[in-house]
Amino acid sequence: MIFAIKNDQLITMANSIPNYFKVSIIILGMLGFFFILWLGQNILIPLTFAGIISILLNPLVNFFVGKGFNRIIAITIAIILLLVVVTGILLFIGSQVSMFSDSWPQLKIKFNALVNDGLKWVSETFNVGKSKVNAWINERKAESLNDAGGFIGDTVSAIGSMLVNVFLLPVYIFLFLFYKPLLLNFMAQVFASDKRTAVAEVLFNTKSLIQNYLVGLLIELIIVASMNSVALLIIGIDYAIMLGVIGAILNLIPYIGGIVAISLPMLMAVITDTPFDAVLVLIAYIIVQLIDNNFLVPKIVASKVKVNALISIIVVLIGGALWGVAGMFLSIPITAILKVIFDKIPHLKPIGFLIGDTMPPIGKAIFDFREIQARLTPKKKIKKPKAEIEDPKVA
Repeated sequence: MIFAIKNDQLITMANSIPNYFKVSIIILGMLGFFFILWLGQNILIPLTFAGIISILLNPLVNFFVGKGFNRIIAITIAIILLLVVVTGILLFIGSQVSMFSDSWPQLKIKFNALVNDGLKWVSETFNVGKSKVNAWINERKAESLNDAGGFIGDTVSAIGSMLVNVFLLPVYIFLFLFYKPLLLNFMAQVFASDKRTAVAEVLFNTKSLIQNYLVGLLIELIIVASMNSVALLIIGIDYAIMLGVIGAILNLIPYIGGIVAISLPMLMAVITDTPFDAVLVLIAYIIVQLIDNNFLVPKIVASKVKVNALISIIVVLIGGALWGVAGMFLSIPITAILKVIFDKIPHLKPIGFLIGDTMPPIGKAIFDFREIQARLTPKKKIKKPKAEIEDPKVA
């Protein structure tokens, strides 16, 4: 038996559901969604990276196809060019790290001397016996050694998983680019014909957003790395180029990465030079951050992704909790894509507005709280002054 339910009946049934039940369903759905993201991170992280990189390489593939290349050959050439660029960057960073590793024994000696001076200062300032401080340090070392086995095992497992993903990533990218017509046809079949225009707009806006956003990030990365390296070279910090590039890469993680990016060269300055050089590094990086936040990000990056600062911090923390460092990098573009989708769905437009950075006029208040306060605040009764009573003696 087939039950035919009209739209007005569905609306009536939906309205009859209590609001607390709807909120409970939404919360449970979000928890289930985040649990799936966390559980399938080993599969979803490389697929997400591959999808974003595929969108970035798609114009290059179309260019080669337009020049008469076979589609498979065009995709292969685009992936090879990407691998050449990534390999060049990794070789450059590897050469800097190799120079750093050669000086590591000397840096370790200086670092231990700095730690001993710090322990001496703590012991003299807070009246704590040096033996107690050393005992606490030895206790922490013992705990670290006990956990070292598990840590090494986890690290080896993580490195192995990362290597597998690195080898699978070009395969995923190739398949995404090759099966692009199939995926688009699938999207067209999922939605009704009257919704295809809206779906096409969402896909086009998503493609443009990712391409412009990644290009903007690349430009910002190059400029910030150059400014960091030049500033550290002028101050005279060792391994200035390596620290400048690492700082620029960490700076791609909104708000949180910038703090770590400043800490590394300051620590290097304290170990190899003087505390005054560390202060100069702090001042230089603050200037770079001011230029980046007030000029580069608004003009190059933020103009492509309309996500406000509050939501950015929240999604970066959620991304880090779910997917680690990769989640921090992916959180902003994924949130921007979701905003594009939310803006096209009438019932989800308020969420898209919350994610965006469009501030309503301050002078126009939606809720008149002053009127409510005046209405709810009890009025004070004015006491009339008592009439003066004539003194009969005076009369």
